[in-house]
Amino acid sequence: MADATLNTPARSITEARGTKPKRALSGRNIMIYGTLIVFSLYYLLPLWVMVMTSLKGMPEIRMGNIFAPPVEITFEPWVKAWSQACTGLNCDGLSRGFWNSVQILIPSVILSIVVASVNGYALTFWKFKGSDIFFTILIFGAFIPYQVMLYPIVILLREMGLYGSLWGLVLVHTIFGMPILTLLFRNYFSTIPEELFKAARVDGAGFWAIYAKILMPMSLPIFVVAIILQVTGIWNDFLFGVVYTRPDLYPMTVQLNNIVNSVQGVKEYNVNMAATLLTGLVPLFIYFVSGKLFVRGIAAGAVKG
Repeated sequence: MADATLNTPARSITEARGTKPKRALSGRNIMIYGTLIVFSLYYLLPLWVMVMTSLKGMPEIRMGNIFAPPVEITFEPWVKAWSQACTGLNCDGLSRGFWNSVQILIPSVILSIVVASVNGYALTFWKFKGSDIFFTILIFGAFIPYQVMLYPIVILLREMGLYGSLWGLVLVHTIFGMPILTLLFRNYFSTIPEELFKAARVDGAGFWAIYAKILMPMSLPIFVVAIILQVTGIWNDFLFGVVYTRPDLYPMTVQLNNIVNSVQGVKEYNVNMAATLLTGLVPLFIYFVSGKLFVRGIAAGAVKG
């Protein structure tokens, strides 16, 4: 009896059946990871060239071999790109454009996200007569080419006294960001159980109380998605910046264009590369900090229409 008892676990282990674990280096895995590595190298190679070039002096760059790391690292191109490079009549580098971009970015992101989230909230839980038509018209606006609207907006801003100012550009970014953000917020809020809304209404909560105390705490991922989309779009914008502001208020992207396309003096590729990297640091930082929340939010905001 004791022998039978002792042999039972061994017999169970012997007779256990299941799927065999896959080999770590199977042909399928090698093909998948090999493809991913090739594509990663393809996209990282230009970044490698930019970083290496920005750390070299011009004599070393003229020797060729753009893929090689610098023999002697120098940060002078970065300093010049930030504070000394000429962008038209001014020779103060990207620093002026950076602070202009910050002044444009912060109010534009806040206003567009607040307006779009309230729109999505109202269209989901406080539907009114004609709300579907309103939403359709709003989404239709997302597909109108920006170039078609350039001149009418110039006239509108001029009549409002905002043409050539930072606040005029803030208004433009807020308006053009509303359609797609409203769609994302509406789809995300549609995944929240309606019972929560009804229970809050029974408890006496109003429009703003439900929005601030129930929806906002539950909607962090979609707010992160909206922030990333707006930060990337607004920070990288060139067209609106060059059309709706004046030279002393140009954002960083316009200043970068002026540095790279300058026809004065010698073409300094190391300064151009450093200026390009400096311009892209803010969106890259936002992506790296909140990448996981971005994936969660964009997935949740895309499952319902």
